[in-house]
Amino acid sequence: MPRRLVEFIVIFAVFLLFVIFNLNNKCDINFGFKKINDIPVYITALIAFLAGMLCTLPMFLGLKKKKKSDKSPDKISNADTEKESFADSEHYGID
Repeated sequence: MPRRLVEFIVIFAVFLLFVIFNLNNKCDINFGFKKINDIPVYITALIAFLAGMLCTLPMFLGLKKKKKSDKSPDKISNADTEKESFADSEHYGID
């Protein structure tokens, strides 16, 4: 728990420094049909970061669903019977 808190504080401090250093930096965003002028750089970076997180969300949810389906009771029981079939109880003459 304390490790995660420290990581969050460090990440937040880096983000805060980024915002402070770029308060006066402005940029234009052109969507092709609309142009927005004088947007602060840190707002642009924050929106790009959030868009990246939204793009990975479906992949994360699909992976979680796939892991649940892999642990079905049928597959577990088949793995146990296969393990027993490979068991060898013969004596090889090693004493």
